[in-house]
Amino acid sequence: MAEKGTSEGYVFFNKQRKRWNAQYREYDIHTGKLQLKTKSFKTEEDAKKYLDTIMYQKENPLYIEHNGIPLCEILKQNLNLKYNTNQISPAQYGRTLHSIKQLEKLPLGNKNIDTIKSDELQEYLNSLKHLSNSMIEKAYQQLNQAFSTAINKGYITQNPMTNVIRPKSDKEDKIVRALTVEEQQQFTNWLIDKPINEFKYRNVFLIQMYTGLRIGEALALTTHDIDLQHKRMNIHRTLTTDEKGNIIMGNKTKTYAGKRILPIPDFLFPYIVEQMQIADTQINNEEKLLFKPYNSKYCRRSTINNELKRILKKEFNVTDISSHSLRHTFGTRCIESGVSPVVVQRLMGHKDISVTLNTYTSVFDKYKEREIDKVNQYYLNENLIGNSLLSEKNKKNDFENEK
Repeated sequence: MAEKGTSEGYVFFNKQRKRWNAQYREYDIHTGKLQLKTKSFKTEEDAKKYLDTIMYQKENPLYIEHNGIPLCEILKQNLNLKYNTNQISPAQYGRTLHSIKQLEKLPLGNKNIDTIKSDELQEYLNSLKHLSNSMIEKAYQQLNQAFSTAINKGYITQNPMTNVIRPKSDKEDKIVRALTVEEQQQFTNWLIDKPINEFKYRNVFLIQMYTGLRIGEALALTTHDIDLQHKRMNIHRTLTTDEKGNIIMGNKTKTYAGKRILPIPDFLFPYIVEQMQIADTQINNEEKLLFKPYNSKYCRRSTINNELKRILKKEFNVTDISSHSLRHTFGTRCIESGVSPVVVQRLMGHKDISVTLNTYTSVFDKYKEREIDKVNQYYLNENLIGNSLLSEKNKKNDFENEK
């Protein structure tokens, strides 16, 4: 670090307090003067890290010129900016920070941004091919943003990411499949034959499968969210995780479109009433959660998912289904029954119609011929085909019948 007395800041050990101090000067906009700031830490390393962060935030030209800025520091700056401006959730912040810390263990993550070459970036991204395409895409985008930031702030003059190609994963993209109609019938019958005291997850699986809720949305439901009189439920938040991965109750849904009011199917109504009665009598359930474990505040999504997989494997020898598949099952049944894509979008809480269309492409393709038949029948009913075309069609039919 810089020597004591320079304008950059410095770290020193306070013998009296037995603490390491990070000291630096900060410009005060009110007085127009530099003020001395000091913060103490238990270790020298923590003090140095703090001072480095301050220098980056101040964008001290002298510090940048003499010391440079490591790649991971730029990544953290961008991440903190997104988090502080509510662009990402605490859960997203925690996951991204974890990936940055993994990169920080590699030489590339600690190299100064102005010394990194395209070949090094390409080699790093190629090393991620064992991950999913979505994970590789996120890493690629983070690097792009880091070097774009460096260009904008004048740290570098050329962007090495220009010549970097995003590699494809060695894995096939994971497709979330829906239960078939037969599988859904079998699983539903199995669930309703089980008393709730024998299988405590029965109702959460039924709710997901017949309303399309995300598992976090279902586990966030309280008795206050259920309107028994009008047979509706209010979806306005979800269970999520904080920056450290701890389960918390979010104050909103996954997307802004996730906030919605859904009708409760008549078939499902008694099971929801049953779950409300359980919640009302359960001890240590001040929030009146419909689904609350006895030994913790909130249910773990992984616990629900693992239990579903166990049951489907044991009872039906089905192995490629997750709790998200139950939501996908509802969306698939909606399309099969003729519900329009726009309505499906609203029911599922998709933020954009393209999400709905892309998610259920195969289902829409399966039923496009049926929809085309409707158009053709409309042409006939409205005499839009024309007498000559209709006559030719009749001649062709007569010829086929003679054959």
